[in-house]
Amino acid sequence: MSDTHSLDALIQALRRLPGVGLKSASRMAVHLLQHDRAGAQQLALALQAAAQNVQHCQRCRTFTEAEVCTTCLNPARDASKLCVVETPSDQMALERTGAFKGLYYVLMGKLSPLDGIGPREIGLSELMTRATDGQVREVILATNFTAEGEATAHVIGEALKARGVAFTRLARGVPIGSELEYVDLGTIAHALVDRH
Repeated sequence: MSDTHSLDALIQALRRLPGVGLKSASRMAVHLLQHDRAGAQQLALALQAAAQNVQHCQRCRTFTEAEVCTTCLNPARDASKLCVVETPSDQMALERTGAFKGLYYVLMGKLSPLDGIGPREIGLSELMTRATDGQVREVILATNFTAEGEATAHVIGEALKARGVAFTRLARGVPIGSELEYVDLGTIAHALVDRH
């Protein structure tokens, strides 16, 4: 039996994080135990508290410690605009821009039939109920520009169209400050098609 069972368990737990392999997990675990025991305790307490207290908002499905998140409860938000994103991280990224003042609906994933993720798992029926509540005038599809994200946006767009709900797709194009010769060809092609 190994005399480092707790260390091995920590390494395996860290490997659950996206993009963290055995080598990185080992490096993190050893660093915490060798150089930052207080940080390790703080991390353990924060993880435990988050796992116990964080739940999904009943309106938009993002993470919150209350039944309804502060964004959904904010009367200053424009309830006529509903932005659909894949994850709470995507919502946070949009919030950091300060450019969107409407409300959100977080899918908590994207359509991926091979992984068993269908319309039910992303809350499509709940989204349709929200989009047709009489307040929403525009649904902004802000899913990622991956094959799954595009398929998800297409399915949602077709469902909205069938219900007569106006929707738009997040624009794609050449990033500000970039030089065309260094931008990938797909981005340039989409920027040309979507020019205005």
